[in-house]
Amino acid sequence: MQEGSLRCDANVNLHVHKEDGTKVATPIVEIKNLNSFRFTEQAVTYEIQRQWEEFQRTGKSIKDAPKSTRGFDPDRGVTYTMREKEEAADYRYFPDPDLVPVTISAEQLQAIRSEMCETPASMRKRFQTEYQLSAYDVAVIVDQGRWVAEYFQAVASGCGDGKQAANWVTQDVLREMKERRLDIGTFPIRPPVLASLIQRVAKKQLTIKSAREVFLDLLGSDDVPVLANLERIDAIIAEKGLAVVEDDGAIDAAITAVIEKNPKAVADFQAGKQAAVGALIGQVMKQLKGADAAAVREKIIARLMGQ
Repeated sequence: MQEGSLRCDANVNLHVHKEDGTKVATPIVEIKNLNSFRFTEQAVTYEIQRQWEEFQRTGKSIKDAPKSTRGFDPDRGVTYTMREKEEAADYRYFPDPDLVPVTISAEQLQAIRSEMCETPASMRKRFQTEYQLSAYDVAVIVDQGRWVAEYFQAVASGCGDGKQAANWVTQDVLREMKERRLDIGTFPIRPPVLASLIQRVAKKQLTIKSAREVFLDLLGSDDVPVLANLERIDAIIAEKGLAVVEDDGAIDAAITAVIEKNPKAVADFQAGKQAAVGALIGQVMKQLKGADAAAVREKIIARLMGQ
């Protein structure tokens, strides 16, 4: 070993599938002190064949024979018996007189468990059940550590939608934390603020695109109290005209103006170039940032098809 030479042991046994559909494991054999990859391959290959022939001859399974240790003869390419493995009783353990017996009651165990914090494994299981999340989303959140997991829980509780909370945390929050080199404790957008933003999208007060624009503006609000940040959401929406436009008259007026200013795009669309409608939609959306892009597209196509 001091020369960097390879030394390894190989544990080998077979799982034999019988004709009746049952599976039988052969006794485990440990091949000791193999000193090269080539010899390891030779020893394992030989041992697999030997165990198969032994099983066919005796039918012995792992329950019928003890573990054994074998060596490998590289000159002959065979393994040979060294000894049978001892079980625990064969080592003849005896109590240490300096160590007194310790008995832990079920009540003590329960008390200890009740004082322990939630483990990552139990948190993953709870998140999947409680918030109906995928194993992937849960792993991304929990693997970031306790504080990110608690941030997510606060957002989910605040907005009432675990899936949307997970989407925002795993995509937007973690991305901005990485790019800005922030930890969750110093992240400017606190859970109630993000929850409020998610609720506005759910209530169709904001499009998801507009909500992300507000989110980025809020990131510049270091050390701003939560209440003030909640008020800033309304200010940003008003300042940038991001509120969802539900006034059909305003949408129709914007569409009319854009169509009149873009006769070439209209002609291209009517000539069969479907992509031309994209430019018209983009200009309408530029005027009405809070408009529903799908609804705008539908209205523009209906208008053009009707001309």
